[in-house]
Amino acid sequence: MRGFGTEELVACYERGVFPMSEGRDDPSIFLIDPDERGVIPLDAFHIPKSLAKTVRRDVFDVTVDRCFSEVVEACATPAPGREDTWINPPIQSLYEDLHATGRAHSVECWRDGDLVGGLYGVSLGTAFFGESMFSHATDASKVALVHLVARLKAGGYALLDTQFITGHLERFGAVAIPRDAYRARLRLALGMKGDFHALPERLSGAQLLQSITQTS
Repeated sequence: MRGFGTEELVACYERGVFPMSEGRDDPSIFLIDPDERGVIPLDAFHIPKSLAKTVRRDVFDVTVDRCFSEVVEACATPAPGREDTWINPPIQSLYEDLHATGRAHSVECWRDGDLVGGLYGVSLGTAFFGESMFSHATDASKVALVHLVARLKAGGYALLDTQFITGHLERFGAVAIPRDAYRARLRLALGMKGDFHALPERLSGAQLLQSITQTS
């Protein structure tokens, strides 16, 4: 897409559309504007009991914005059950450039010094647009999502956009809402200021779960 850079990408999010490609090896980019949009209501975020136990045990060392490019690369790399991805090199470069401006973030899960899971997305106002996640260890991406939600709640965010709904996300309370309802929520969220770094890093799992409860 000629002349499509970070400011054009931000403008897309602000009007409720987002970019994708047909596949990892397809160089083209097109815009998606679904009839229904997946969101996770932050005040209704649900943590399954087994996952809460994993979070409380501090199985992973969780960081923020330590290796954004590596997280995007891992999300873009085919894996069992995900033989192709929508993240092609032009899209990858776009998000890396957006991260450099402070408007895209990653959450990383580490075990024994290895990056084993994480997610990334775009932050504008009090809206966070979750883009993709990956996991090389059981529950790693799920733990990253819990940490993300705690961070968004602490930072005063109003909207967590998941784009689409999957059975995986429904376990956490994700719902689909009509396009018009989504855009109304988006306008409100963009009109306020969130702080992605309001929550200190390296909280214990118990502290993290408590922070989610306290801000509900």
